[in-house]
Amino acid sequence: MKFTKMQGAGNDFVVVESKNTRLDWPKLAIEMCDRHCGVGADGLLLTAPSKVADFQMRIFNADGSESTTCGNGLRCLVKHYIDANDDRHDSEITIETSVGIRKARIHRRKGKVTEIQASMGEPRVGHNGTPAKAVYQRSEVDIKSAMNRVISVNGHDILLHLVSIGNPHAVHFYDGPVVDFPLAELGPKVEQHKLFPDETNFEVVRIVSRKEAEARVWERGVGETLACGSGACAITVAGNLLGYLDSKIDVKLSGGLLAVEWDVNGEVFLSGPAVTVFTGEWQLSA
Repeated sequence: MKFTKMQGAGNDFVVVESKNTRLDWPKLAIEMCDRHCGVGADGLLLTAPSKVADFQMRIFNADGSESTTCGNGLRCLVKHYIDANDDRHDSEITIETSVGIRKARIHRRKGKVTEIQASMGEPRVGHNGTPAKAVYQRSEVDIKSAMNRVISVNGHDILLHLVSIGNPHAVHFYDGPVVDFPLAELGPKVEQHKLFPDETNFEVVRIVSRKEAEARVWERGVGETLACGSGACAITVAGNLLGYLDSKIDVKLSGGLLAVEWDVNGEVFLSGPAVTVFTGEWQLSA
């Protein structure tokens, strides 16, 4: 089975054109994503034909669990699609996902792709999934009551801001350098806290300015990753609603920089690198 290794800001993936092939994808994700005995990746991305979009995507985390969305993975699959269809010069690509149709804007210069900007859908906040645009005009107290939760983990009280970008995120704004936060210790505890029956992604964030934040991410089903596209979007939404950040910011992660834009009334847009690392073949077991 042919595969392509790709990465976006260090968030790395194994990409397979599944063509609706029936395989044990969760098991295959665990095997291929293993960094010692496999290819090594944060997740397995599947692309397949679609009747309603240019292609369909599915995402399996390194532990075999299936995810609903992935911003860096989405851009990588768009890059993979463009490379495989170099005779097309579309300015927009549509992608079928489990949470709806997503669009990606393709920016070119002299015929070469310079940027892929992916739509990540309309954000929601809180456990009830209230549309973020519906709480934007509310008072600060109402915004906090809709979005904020405090949990106790290993004796630490952690203030979380709950945001959904098609998948759940718990954002924590931290006063010091994010490198000092004990993410390896507290990340899995937050991910699997009883407040989140389906588990959650966890972002620790330091505000650098109104236009920039630095963050570390603990992804459910994976652990700490070098970047998380949907996490960067969640940070932007939470920071904007709380008055910390502008609607267009850069998020500095361990693996690189991601640019996020949210116009408050609509979708979140994510831009960043999408790089092909190498291609290869995986021997399927009999």
